[in-house]
Amino acid sequence: MARDNIIDILIFFEVARQRSFTRAAIKLGMSQSTLSHIIRDLEARLGVRLLNRTTRSVSPTEAGERLLNNVAPRLEEVHAEIAAVSDLNGKPAGTVRLTAIDHVIDTLLWPRLAPVLPHYPDLQVEIQSDYKLIDIAADRYDIGVRYGDQVEEDMIAVRLTPDIPTMIVGSPAYFSWHAQPANVQDLMKHNCITLRLAGSGGIYAWELQHDGRDVAARVSGQAVFTSAVPMVQAALSGNGLAFVTEDLVSEHVREGRLISVMKDWCVTFPGLHAYYPSRRHESRALRIVIEAIRHKDEPRSGICAPTSFA
Repeated sequence: MARDNIIDILIFFEVARQRSFTRAAIKLGMSQSTLSHIIRDLEARLGVRLLNRTTRSVSPTEAGERLLNNVAPRLEEVHAEIAAVSDLNGKPAGTVRLTAIDHVIDTLLWPRLAPVLPHYPDLQVEIQSDYKLIDIAADRYDIGVRYGDQVEEDMIAVRLTPDIPTMIVGSPAYFSWHAQPANVQDLMKHNCITLRLAGSGGIYAWELQHDGRDVAARVSGQAVFTSAVPMVQAALSGNGLAFVTEDLVSEHVREGRLISVMKDWCVTFPGLHAYYPSRRHESRALRIVIEAIRHKDEPRSGICAPTSFA
């Protein structure tokens, strides 16, 4: 196959995965018109339409799906073999792409990576903040970071933290005007600070538990956010109750800026794990990043089989 065809097929893969010329153009650093021209030329050379286009969406045709499903994994294998050859020079190099939620990047990933990177000047990390449960292989990430029960079963997973308790918290100022809730019925009467889910667009139902039963509390309130850190700030400002992980608020609770309520209803989430496809070549760059962010009490051989999505 001509080299131009390979490059154009890689561009097609990005459009097909993003299902949008606009998003693909942003990711590739190209104009939409250039992208459209490349795809039209590729279709003309192959003699088959690869994408169905409407005013609102883009989706692969049967031929496009065949390319995406059968050719993309083989090109990934070629990329992995090239990375393996590069590793033979003994000098870790290349870019490792990670995806995680924002406060995990701020409090865990970057503090663990920052001291390591100066020792490997040819190693780059690209970290994307995202609350969606994404397909890291399809979106070409090397490592995803999520709670253990959010990791697919066919992934290699490495523990980054112990299990993480949750808390329902509010400020002393808020509780000077509102009684502390004792159960879900009480909770429904409160102004709750909520999280809008990036994937579905719905409001996250608080995952509680009582007397061995799982309870999905569909609370509501005046303030809705798309990430956890501003939810904590809103709670500190006295704007309502927040349901967050303990690591985000333990210091505030300890110093009296927030009050923890309904403790016997709060669950413990499985610890954070770094995960990546089991078929992926483990380059030296990938191994260095994994070793840097690994939970230090986890043995080096401690690769666990995570549970499936809840």
